[in-house]
Amino acid sequence: MVKIAVDAMGGDNAPSEIVAGAVDAVSRHSGVNVLLVGREDAVRGELAKYSYDQNRITVVNAAQVIETGEVPTTAIMRKKDSSIVVAMKMVKRGEADAFVSAGSTGAILVGGQTLVGRIPGVRRPPLAPLIPTEKGVSLLIDCGANVDARPADLVQFARMGSIYMEHVIGIKQPRVAIVNIGVEEEKGNALVKETFPLLKQCVDIHFTGSIEAREIPHGGADVIVTEAFVGNVILKLYEGVGATLISMVKQGMMGSLRSKVGGLLVKPALKETMKKFDASQYGGAPMLGLNGLVVKTHGSAKAGEVSNSIIQCVTFKEQNINEKIKESLSAAESAGGAAEKRQQK
Repeated sequence: MVKIAVDAMGGDNAPSEIVAGAVDAVSRHSGVNVLLVGREDAVRGELAKYSYDQNRITVVNAAQVIETGEVPTTAIMRKKDSSIVVAMKMVKRGEADAFVSAGSTGAILVGGQTLVGRIPGVRRPPLAPLIPTEKGVSLLIDCGANVDARPADLVQFARMGSIYMEHVIGIKQPRVAIVNIGVEEEKGNALVKETFPLLKQCVDIHFTGSIEAREIPHGGADVIVTEAFVGNVILKLYEGVGATLISMVKQGMMGSLRSKVGGLLVKPALKETMKKFDASQYGGAPMLGLNGLVVKTHGSAKAGEVSNSIIQCVTFKEQNINEKIKESLSAAESAGGAAEKRQQK
């Protein structure tokens, strides 16, 4: 059994949608146990609405809640009995294999590094969501954790992202590309120009060069490497354009009697197409490079996204992603040391 600590109080729809997602996850996957962490009375009140295997959902009381507007570092230090801190400490102690939350992104990022801790050798753990594309999904890494990343950080992002896409999503030799304003190697800002040749030297990843933003929705790469500022802009624009297009299509279909009739005819095909571009079906964004798995879902996450995020953690654990990351970083360090010795000779 894989044990997942879930922040029952985090997000706009907590605890109702979080609890519903936990119940759905244990009904869908026989290999998961959920630890719902939060205010016990509120959580049990929601659980009472469902029939579920009581041996596979446990309530862990945490009296405090970290709100979105709080200063992350202060909240983590002062609110020791918050759902985020209590759940993350369970991961730290090995009482849970992973942590899922729709709560404060800042608190999750701070807590991930200070409470759960980094894998030795990991410089800066990135936040890496799966985004829908014409060809399936791509991993956008980083999308919010490291706005001042260095070239060495981006190289690690590429390695960790490749491991995730190959072993969790099942893409052999995932294509890795760095976000740029053109495909030519000489283009880009100082960070991109310095990182590009380093990625070219990596024999353990399938680096394909630069990718422009317009090629991302077409599935131009499986792992899209960037620092968090650009990554977050891409992610938010992606979500905003998608929501706007869906809204405009619905308005157009309801504009006249003819469009309504036509809309009814195309509705099944359109619904299936839109489903492929629904990011919530892929779960949350893992924070890679930590000693335990931390997954951040949207603040507005509903039960389906929470359930998918929980099940996503099972695959991560079963595939020993953290061990593979450790092996990759160790091999890269050894190769770098050998190259340095050759240069000295």
